[in-house]
Amino acid sequence: MNTKAFKFTDSHVHFYDMAHPTLYYGHWQPDEDLPLRELGNRNYLATDFIEDTQSLGMEKAVHVQAAIGSKDPVEETKWLQNTYNKIGIPNAIVGHVDLRSSNAKEIIEDHLKYKNFKGIRDFSYGDYLTSSAFRRGFKLLDEYELIACIATEWPEISKLKNLASTYPNIRIILDHAGKPIERNDEYFSNWKNGLKSISKEDNVICKISGLGMGDHDWTTESIKPYVETCIEVFGIDRVIFGSNWPVDSLWSNYEKVINSYREITNQLTLSEREKFFFKNVDYIYDI
Repeated sequence: MNTKAFKFTDSHVHFYDMAHPTLYYGHWQPDEDLPLRELGNRNYLATDFIEDTQSLGMEKAVHVQAAIGSKDPVEETKWLQNTYNKIGIPNAIVGHVDLRSSNAKEIIEDHLKYKNFKGIRDFSYGDYLTSSAFRRGFKLLDEYELIACIATEWPEISKLKNLASTYPNIRIILDHAGKPIERNDEYFSNWKNGLKSISKEDNVICKISGLGMGDHDWTTESIKPYVETCIEVFGIDRVIFGSNWPVDSLWSNYEKVINSYREITNQLTLSEREKFFFKNVDYIYDI
């Protein structure tokens, strides 16, 4: 297979410097569970990502919050913007804002001092997505034309659907294809039904990424039903490719990831593959 055959934009990457004086990476600390804490044994910088991917056709990348637990989330955006100014990636930055906080508006405006800032990342646990405090902050994304990247598993998908329906002008990206973490027929059916439900909201885009988190020994054939289901349910105009790098490097190398996605999408038309690998994400993030 010609690994240079198709350029791509990676919609989900993480860069980090464990020695950074103001950034803290909570998920990769020594007291975290294996295997994630192994990532904290080294740094992973934009230059490392370029080395891993440029020969494979990578042209652009979207950075999604990595500095979880940092005192000031804007510091990560500042660091990433400086990185872009020096070497040309990340082309878009998705940072953190606690949308429940009373100063969410001020934090958003501080992020927006950096031109590559395009959206916020959030996780949903319990009744988080339905809380009035969260929704007060979430409305700000419409005002500032920002994107929301939200990690939600299928049992919580109805809450995300309600959020998307309530705020139809806010683009919501469903991270990691709804995080299918189990591999059995019943779970697959429930996960697919969840996707079908949320896909009815036109402002929701499915990011197909991070499938290794639920299938550490994955193969092209084992992830194929998940990739194809996402494309089938959302349609080619509302899916984007992402790697979740370097988290998914715990279970594979980058060449295996990109070549597997290329093989799985081989039956699509040229125009459809272009949408999946770069045109959709470039349009969404205006990069």
